[in-house]
Amino acid sequence: MTNATLSQPALPAATEGWSAWDAFLVTTSESGFMQSSWWADFRVEAGYGNFGVVLRNRGAVVGGAVVLTYEYAPGHCFYYIPEGPVLPAGERAASEVFAAILEAIEERRRTESRTVSHLRIEPRWERLPDFVQGFRVVPAFKDCYMEPRDTLCIDLRPPEPAILAQMKPKGRYNIGVARRHGVVVVEDSTRRGLANFLRIYQATVRRQGLRPKPREYFEGLTGKLAPLGQGAVFFAEHRGRRIAAAVVVYFGSRATYFFGGSLTGSRKFMAPYLLHFEIMRRAKAMGYDWYDLWGVAPTGEPDHPWQSISVFKRKFGGVEVRLVPTLDLVYDPAAYDRYGACA
Repeated sequence: MTNATLSQPALPAATEGWSAWDAFLVTTSESGFMQSSWWADFRVEAGYGNFGVVLRNRGAVVGGAVVLTYEYAPGHCFYYIPEGPVLPAGERAASEVFAAILEAIEERRRTESRTVSHLRIEPRWERLPDFVQGFRVVPAFKDCYMEPRDTLCIDLRPPEPAILAQMKPKGRYNIGVARRHGVVVVEDSTRRGLANFLRIYQATVRRQGLRPKPREYFEGLTGKLAPLGQGAVFFAEHRGRRIAAAVVVYFGSRATYFFGGSLTGSRKFMAPYLLHFEIMRRAKAMGYDWYDLWGVAPTGEPDHPWQSISVFKRKFGGVEVRLVPTLDLVYDPAAYDRYGACA
């Protein structure tokens, strides 16, 4: 087994160097689009750097990680592996690859001119392997540099009637309500579509008392997704007025609901239910096996900030997935404390 480290920004400078990695990623269920080269390039626009570690066995990629770097204070940064690292099947092989990834990252850290406080990993594992040692569990919502660890996935492989049958009765009923009101679903990833999405998204986020992501974030995201065929923006319309929206990312075997929202004044039309069902139908027709609703409140936590949206999502049925917690490997305790004050 040999180790090759890709140390250049993922795109456009090293597109060819990352093609084998991207091809490998789509074959594994234990990762996602946040380990792709296009995501690494997209995050450059928000101030992140990146480098990669790719492990090969006889020329074939067997594991690795795209590592994001972020400077949270002058001269201080941390390393971040969202939806990774990616390891091969089998405890022994996975252990060897994991150790090699950490070793390569440590070699990189030694060359840094900045102080690296910690390495954060968020693997898409449902069980923490015994060989993962020395990491701290990070409480959910401790800071903004973390992704959901509980999610809900709808299996798209059964026939459509079976997908409907596994939903909660209220979910099926509300899909019918939307249809009876004449709600239709359209796809629009143009600049007009982006403007419509932002109007709905910003109204939703502010209603929930949250801070919306800036327009530039979505301009960059949709600017990457559409040309690559990796995603789209969808709307539910009532009499030509767009009243619910969703940004969907396609990667590997999953279509993922990434961002969205709806207008409260149109609640009686139940547009979000038909919107998501039609997204599922289209994803299924495109050959995707799962629709990932990207984050729900853990079962048994009624006061969780996502409880309201989770009640909505659970009406679609699906399989609850609890991933291992966000994990930090602390390199410099003093710098890590400073990170905590900045995050």
